[in-house]
Amino acid sequence: MGWLTKILKGSSYKGHSHRKYGHDRSWDEPRDSVEEDVDIAIALSLSELDQKGKNVIEDESESEDDEQSAKFESDSDEQPTKVQSDDDEKPAKVQSDDDEKPAKFQYEEDEQSAKVQLEEDEQLAKALQESLNMGSPPRDDNGSIFQPFPFFMPAGYSRICAGCKLEIGHGRYLSCMGTVWHPECFRCRACNLPITDYEYSMSGNHPYHKSCYKEQHHPRCDVCKNFIPTNSNGLIEYRAHPFWLQKYCPSHERDRTPRCCSCERMEPRDARYLLLDDGRKLCLECLDSAIMDTHECQPLYLEIQDFYEGLNMKVKQQVPMLLVERQALNEAMEGEKNGHHHMPETRGLCLSEEQTVTTILRRPKIGAGYRMIDMVTEPHRLIRRCEVTAILVLYGLPRLLTGSILAHEMMHAWLRLNGYPNLSPEVEEGICQVLAHMWLDAEMYSTSGSDVASSSTSSSSSSSSSSASSKKGKRSDFEKKLGDFFKHQIESDSSTAYGEGFRIGNKAVLKYGLRRTLDHIRMTGSFPV
Repeated sequence: MGWLTKILKGSSYKGHSHRKYGHDRSWDEPRDSVEEDVDIAIALSLSELDQKGKNVIEDESESEDDEQSAKFESDSDEQPTKVQSDDDEKPAKVQSDDDEKPAKFQYEEDEQSAKVQLEEDEQLAKALQESLNMGSPPRDDNGSIFQPFPFFMPAGYSRICAGCKLEIGHGRYLSCMGTVWHPECFRCRACNLPITDYEYSMSGNHPYHKSCYKEQHHPRCDVCKNFIPTNSNGLIEYRAHPFWLQKYCPSHERDRTPRCCSCERMEPRDARYLLLDDGRKLCLECLDSAIMDTHECQPLYLEIQDFYEGLNMKVKQQVPMLLVERQALNEAMEGEKNGHHHMPETRGLCLSEEQTVTTILRRPKIGAGYRMIDMVTEPHRLIRRCEVTAILVLYGLPRLLTGSILAHEMMHAWLRLNGYPNLSPEVEEGICQVLAHMWLDAEMYSTSGSDVASSSTSSSSSSSSSSASSKKGKRSDFEKKLGDFFKHQIESDSSTAYGEGFRIGNKAVLKYGLRRTLDHIRMTGSFPV
């Protein structure tokens, strides 16, 4: 069988790829010159058999002569006189005839054996050639790749299944992931069912059905809950909120999917946002701590005043604070001669002109269709008694956001009431954002009993934040996350006045402290470097 070993050693195989994402499912395929290898191997086998036959005949003939000679000598010992009286040629002739008959018989027997062996070798070679010439197995009507077919391997060779670790006998098998498998052992990592499809997916060196892989690894849109589609280049493209990491299809930026006016998350299809009277939408989590009318906001306004007093920045004049709708805020902004406003939407305003403003007296109720109903408003005439006539804040926002807006607008009032000259938008809005960020820091970490987290907050704020924290109940996990989001909004604002102004002002406060920074602003109209 030496020729069989030569064929198996001389044949080469190429992988046939059927799987997705660059991994291969392969069946062994022969090279084109396998017929020539088989023919040469058969010829070598015949030559070896002829030589072997000759050796057998010669060996057998010599063995037979030895036997006859031994027999003759034994007979001679028994009857020496009779043998010696006979003709000398007779024993020699008898011996020759005896030698010729066994040799002829042995040659015919070996020739017949060689012929049978040759036929078996030719059949084996033919079967081997047919099995090697088989390519990737054809799929049936269901797309299955498993078709039983003969595969002959040399004696002593065994294939071990990578799944069950048992030997793979004759019949069908899979060559995948650099090893071999029983078809029933090649299973999906997710559902643990055999993979019988023509293609499969890989993740972390584990195979998956394409459908199972998509279910587990293909991102779904957090808005419509569908799989995020691929773009024209076949790539998965989606949008994600920079803080909440909410993933959504790019199409939702164009189909007017509403966002929460507080946390900016898009409204999912399986959730309902509350519709406010001014057209804004509020998610249920933000609604949990939302402040809806002027009376409800007064305790928070007192907390902000305490916070400023703790910083030795008490606002001595009594400045009215009103909660208003978006339309009333925009109208008041148009009537204001001075001030810098954050576009595209203003949430708070520090007024210095006399105006009549419509304020919200009673908290509205939630009616049918998740709409706010029964809101009670009244006009409020603002009279100028000092440089600041009122602070206006948009209603319907969570407590932490409402408080940061109040802290921002209160700083505007403090600057105007304490004789600061006309400041550039970057300086005025920047330092107001620093105070809003400081208040959020104090609120978020006051319950720990430590100093405020941000070093931009002076140590004198700790007393006011501690007293304020005693008035608050336990904060929910979402509210804590919401506080971090509002801080993130201030820190990552891209506008020149609010964003860049905050970053420069906060750097100055970290370096020189709040009091020295304010003194420098009073003298120069700019932040210290």
